[in-house]
Amino acid sequence: MTKQIQFFDTTLRDGEQTIGVNFSIEEKVEIAKQLEAWGVDCIEAGFPVASEGDFEAVSAVAAAVKHTCVTGLARARKGDIDACVKATAQAAHKQIHVFIATSPVHRESKLHMTKEQVLESITDSVTYAHQFFDIVEFSPEDATRTEHDYLCTAIQTAIDAGASVINIPDTVGYTNPAEFAELFQYMQKHIPSFDDVTFSVHCHDDLGMAVANSLASIENGATRIEGTINGIGERAGNAALEEVAAALYVRKDYYNAEDNIDLKETKMTSDMISNYANMPVPRNKAVVGANAFAHESGIHQDGMLKNPNTYEILTPETVGANKTTLPLGKLSGSHAVMAKLHAMGFKVDREEMKEIFPIFKDKADHTSIVSEDDLREIMKQIKKVVA
Repeated sequence: MTKQIQFFDTTLRDGEQTIGVNFSIEEKVEIAKQLEAWGVDCIEAGFPVASEGDFEAVSAVAAAVKHTCVTGLARARKGDIDACVKATAQAAHKQIHVFIATSPVHRESKLHMTKEQVLESITDSVTYAHQFFDIVEFSPEDATRTEHDYLCTAIQTAIDAGASVINIPDTVGYTNPAEFAELFQYMQKHIPSFDDVTFSVHCHDDLGMAVANSLASIENGATRIEGTINGIGERAGNAALEEVAAALYVRKDYYNAEDNIDLKETKMTSDMISNYANMPVPRNKAVVGANAFAHESGIHQDGMLKNPNTYEILTPETVGANKTTLPLGKLSGSHAVMAKLHAMGFKVDREEMKEIFPIFKDKADHTSIVSEDDLREIMKQIKKVVA
């Protein structure tokens, strides 16, 4: 059966935890509207109890968004939950996201709590939150470093208290796709109510596997993916949601999954986050980088000119990016150079290219990219005018 995958965007919360990033309330509202246009199912607008500014931002997003569910983050504390209740009061659709750490290192070093105390806190906080929200999402922080049997106990405790969404955070980017798959398979066997709730994942990118781990979870029972646009976030960031969305689109044959993402809005969404966060997107960034649809190698350019499917599994138009480019450099072949000259209005044939191409190669050896002006100068050298 085809799976329906929900997208949970935490750009405004975890994304803003990127060092140096501080969105204004106005920017958060504009980002939220664009995320809604992109098609995300849930927006984590902030951590309301953290500051007055965060509270106001969550409230503003809740009032501005019309169709997408809005959530605030809360520790397993009544004060945090109360702040979320007030901040999301105007939301047309809302939920709450409650978390407490469950791994040994967090229990012992950060919380100074026993296993039993953590379970009691889960019961108390989720039960309390469920009085105000139909949808309560619970996260056992640092789940992937938590003892499997205890993790299952904690999750079932949350479900029994009223949680309808369970998020599995790979908080420090520790796991890998094979281990994540095994964890989900273990949970399916040892959590009695596994099939009664939505399972989500929140993967960090410390070892560069956040997207891969997220996709592995889809294969093994997760139906919600959490992450950020451009992968921004704490430390090395989060799973880049645009990459997950593109993977599900291109590999429908493998993942057999549907979602509500409008891929044509992807580049615009990415550019907005890059602008407001003042974080340029790396040129080689998957899906939205400037080089994602650019080909310089002569072999690649020749293939692209004959059939774009040879080297392009996703078209730039699909994600709202500019058209494919074939920048000319020292690795370019004569086919691409001749095609560019034709596009510029020069009528040259293969015989004439035998004279033109060596001059081009000499120029390309001394510059990174050969521009149209450079090509015009080359054509002047051989006294070839535009027809």
